[in-house]
Amino acid sequence: MSKSLRRVQRALEEAGLQVEIRETDDSARTAAGAAAAVGCQIDQIAKSIIFRGAESGHVVLFLTAGGNRVDTEKATAVAGQNLGKADADLIRAETGFAIGGVAPVGHLRRIEAFLDPRLLEFDRVWAAAGTPRHVFAIAPVDLMRVTGAEQADFIA
Repeated sequence: MSKSLRRVQRALEEAGLQVEIRETDDSARTAAGAAAAVGCQIDQIAKSIIFRGAESGHVVLFLTAGGNRVDTEKATAVAGQNLGKADADLIRAETGFAIGGVAPVGHLRRIEAFLDPRLLEFDRVWAAAGTPRHVFAIAPVDLMRVTGAEQADFIA
């Protein structure tokens, strides 16, 4: 088991959650591929979209339904600071994960997070588990609790 996957599993266990972690093939690198791999709707995939806060210099996490896109202007208003592209080095330094496997939990530092209300319409959603090939199922209310995410309107 990879260090990243162990870190996600530990974070979930420490939050009192027992979740199903599933290994997929390489098709899970996209929301559509992940949905097909686990047999759910595309919007049940909780994508971790990362921006760099221009003022803070830190990453900001937007958890969005797989079929939705983040509107940068709305996201900027929600975050209360200008947002820009987060490069791979910053993402790894602050989350501990490589692009393509960024989990919403198990980060190296506390990360400000926002949640797409569409995710709350499901009993469970699937998110990256720290690698491009692993995902985990979680109730959206638990996802919100464990990430500290604030529900917000940032969808295009």
